[in-house]
Amino acid sequence: MTRSGSTPRRSVLAAALGVAGAAAVTTTAAAAAGTARPAPAAEQASGDAAAPAGSKAKRTAEYHGWTSHADWLAGAAKGVRAESGARPGIVISRPLGSVDYTDPHTGTKAAWEYATWTSPVRTLSVPATEAIVSWNARTPAGTWVQIELKGTYTDGSGTPWYVMGRWASDDGASSIRRTSVDDQSDDKSSVWTDTFSIDDPASGLRLAKYQVRLTLHRKPGTTLTPTVWRVGAMGSDVPDRFEVPASTPSLAKGRELVVPRYSQEIHKGQYPEYDNGGEAWCSPTSSQMIIEYWGRKPSAEDLAWVNPDYADPQVCHAARSTFDYQYEGCGNWPFNTAYAATYRDLQGLVTRLGSLTDAEKLIEVGIPLITSQSFLKTELDGAGYGTAGHLMTVIGFTADGDVIANDPASASNEAVRHIYKRRQWENIWLRTKRYNADGKVVSGTGGVCYLYFPAEPTAAQRRVLKELGIR
Repeated sequence: MTRSGSTPRRSVLAAALGVAGAAAVTTTAAAAAGTARPAPAAEQASGDAAAPAGSKAKRTAEYHGWTSHADWLAGAAKGVRAESGARPGIVISRPLGSVDYTDPHTGTKAAWEYATWTSPVRTLSVPATEAIVSWNARTPAGTWVQIELKGTYTDGSGTPWYVMGRWASDDGASSIRRTSVDDQSDDKSSVWTDTFSIDDPASGLRLAKYQVRLTLHRKPGTTLTPTVWRVGAMGSDVPDRFEVPASTPSLAKGRELVVPRYSQEIHKGQYPEYDNGGEAWCSPTSSQMIIEYWGRKPSAEDLAWVNPDYADPQVCHAARSTFDYQYEGCGNWPFNTAYAATYRDLQGLVTRLGSLTDAEKLIEVGIPLITSQSFLKTELDGAGYGTAGHLMTVIGFTADGDVIANDPASASNEAVRHIYKRRQWENIWLRTKRYNADGKVVSGTGGVCYLYFPAEPTAAQRRVLKELGIR
């Protein structure tokens, strides 16, 4: 079920994250673990990083989001109402009825009232081999949201409705366990945890169009409702590339954002029920750093469950709040961006950038980013480890254009800040193919990152986000 040479999902996102000394694993080894899938792709609106210098960049992906009141009115609403205001969204108005859902992770069967919103059909300007949906929602206890994707292939046939996530921000007794859904496939495509993927890209088949459907749920007889403020989908057809051309440092030379520093490693052994404890928490640890950069934190009530002897309890909270009970990990990409958006007036999405120049644009206007990369120990000087997949934050650039990163795979909070060589960094981040320690071809993430930014960006931030295809 994986593409030839791809790094499986469980390897990318679990080994992700106990990185110390790890080397990339092969498709065969991780497929045996049961949740293999290609490394996910995400949005790139600004061009193909593999394009030769001086040539017109070829777009290889696009992102489209529904966020405005007009966007919500344009969709097909059944039992939901579009709300205007500073942050437009949709809520349950009159449920269509109720549906029974048996939570596969608790065995609890319960009835839930529901209502739906379905997006207009979106035609991709770049027919895609992969797609990721991300969303921003508030789900009070006793409510949840299901997110689905349905598409049309370039041969004219259609996909089924694929479940891209069942999301609740809490995991208490009155809520479901947030989860991805395994074993979704037709004879042309499959869903690997959080990513839709064409089974055989070499065939030339691509995803040409898609729709997104949101189903909002609540306990019967209540007036509670989820609120969804953003849903967006990315389609990507990134070419195979072992190496990308070197970029020239530009806007953000010498600029460093003041971002909190948290180590995942100091949480080793804590709460092993959440992806084997802290050494596997690079994704939520990185998320928490950026959330706090924007001035948001969990409340004392949120943290009351954490052992008071543990340092940085908010990192434990982030791990629990991003945990995918099916994947059994904290590295589900849209679950991390959805967690970030539970904080006041924050937005989050999974995207793909085309170059370090794009990252520099973001840093220049004060937006740090969380990047996903995989590499051998010898490919990134100063890291001290190799990994099949790892998340860290980009917080700035030196005067020479090297990357300043908060790397959670560090022995202490004080050791988190690193400077990585620009050329090494951009290649391990932007490539889509690489060789592992055994000399076998496996995948790279091709510029994947998370972006978190305010619901009301500054004019400069809005301009840069627009340049990157994000609104």
